[in-house]
Amino acid sequence: MEYNLADLFESIVDVVPDREALVHIDHPGTGAERRLTYAQLDAAANRVAHHLTDSGLRPGDHLGLHLYNGVAYLQTVLGCLKARVVPVNVNYRYVEEELAYLYRDADLAALVFDAEFTPRVAAALPHARKLRHLVRVGAPAPDAPALDAVDFARAEEGASSGRGFGPRSADDQFIIYTGGTTGMPKGVMWRQEDLFFSGLGGGAPTGEPVARPEELAERVAAGGEGITFFPTPPLMHGTSTLTAFIGFHFGQRVVIHSKFVAEEVLRTIEKERVTSVSLVGDAMLRPLIDALSGPLKGTDCSSLFSVSSSGAIMSDTVRAQFQALVPDVLLLNNFGSSESGFNGTATDDSGAGRGFRLRVNSRTQVVDPATHEPVGVGQVGRVAQRGHVPLGYYNDPGKTAETFFHKDGERWVLLGDMATVDEDGVVAVLGRGSQCINTGGEKVYPEEVEQALKAHPDVYDALVAGVPDPRWGQHVAAVVQLRTGAPALTLDAVQTHCRPRLAGYKIPRQLVVTESVQRSPSGKADYRWARAVAAASAD
Repeated sequence: MEYNLADLFESIVDVVPDREALVHIDHPGTGAERRLTYAQLDAAANRVAHHLTDSGLRPGDHLGLHLYNGVAYLQTVLGCLKARVVPVNVNYRYVEEELAYLYRDADLAALVFDAEFTPRVAAALPHARKLRHLVRVGAPAPDAPALDAVDFARAEEGASSGRGFGPRSADDQFIIYTGGTTGMPKGVMWRQEDLFFSGLGGGAPTGEPVARPEELAERVAAGGEGITFFPTPPLMHGTSTLTAFIGFHFGQRVVIHSKFVAEEVLRTIEKERVTSVSLVGDAMLRPLIDALSGPLKGTDCSSLFSVSSSGAIMSDTVRAQFQALVPDVLLLNNFGSSESGFNGTATDDSGAGRGFRLRVNSRTQVVDPATHEPVGVGQVGRVAQRGHVPLGYYNDPGKTAETFFHKDGERWVLLGDMATVDEDGVVAVLGRGSQCINTGGEKVYPEEVEQALKAHPDVYDALVAGVPDPRWGQHVAAVVQLRTGAPALTLDAVQTHCRPRLAGYKIPRQLVVTESVQRSPSGKADYRWARAVAAASAD
């Protein structure tokens, strides 16, 4: 047995077949839900795998998942892994041009998509000539374009629920497309063994990784149940899918909603006795606070042990507000990426004026991007990770050469995050180099300014961008969404608020108040939008 994700999942099924594995609440509040044990989820994934192989897909072919959260998403990922077909996530927000690019760039041979997306799939399909097999989840609208697609339920009915698959390999791939904040999306190619250790913690994200593949199921068999994982962002973002797999690797239960609705998330936490919630920053934590302070006041969250964020920071002020409502919960700002998996968790003294401070794992360093040598104390470099890292970017040798390198006989990945390291080895992440604002020769990283802005009592959300300035090169612009009912906010008030928290050159010189701050479906910052809004306001 190798460190192959399908093999590992099947080994867990075999020791806890009757334990509940997955709960999908389709339309929160309506009672529509589906529950599967490990044996039932395994059988459902087998049906998908057999359908794919019966339809002519072969090991190494790429399949796109253009889906909302649901059983079909995780069932299809598992089915791909069983059949040695490579799963590829597709951002369901993409429009025709972006979809056509991703379908082509990923060399998709097959696509599983929600019926709601039929018009966009139909428009992009002529530009993706390798895409030969379509599976549609749900019924299309009466006026939707006709597509030669197999109905997902019918595909399941016609396929075997048994296993009967050939041997698999630790080298089988898993591709995670990352949109980032600039440029077109890139497909990060992971060997499954590398993803198991870097993205999934080797079967024990908070403990000692397994030493043998068989040890994963042995631990599950020896342990009990009672943990419920609840990844609330879209599964199309790697972090949520990996969170689900972490839950499976513990032999525990995973709960998912089709979409994030704060009130329904809280109801599910109470009803399902959820212990671990993952989300993305303030954009998801603030609505939970609003609901707990208002219509859902008194909701029983006593089962909740931890709330973790990856992809965006839960700011100090917002964390304190949630902690006041749920005092015993552990709030974790995790740091990682599609290219590195998990790197570390923020220290308690992180925050505006101190930076996003991390105690990183032993495989993470801050290096000079030119020489790849470790930087000295207090010097700015880039975060890098060694060992179990991806093979590179699919179909992009240029960016692969810029980002991945070999050193001392190991593979390394150079992340886009700038950072410093102190005498104790604590890493202070400054922010993405691509978002860095250069104002009068000083560098400003938006995340730090955003944390300071969110501490203002009238600010609900904020993004910070650099705008061209004839005197300073760029100036710091704040794009702010106010709380409902908050009074008008002036630039003077913002500057007065920020002055005790930030150095003078970091204080915004421009304020744009907008009805809502635009973010990705998972809550990640949309800096291209923020720059455009700020630049238009400055004209």
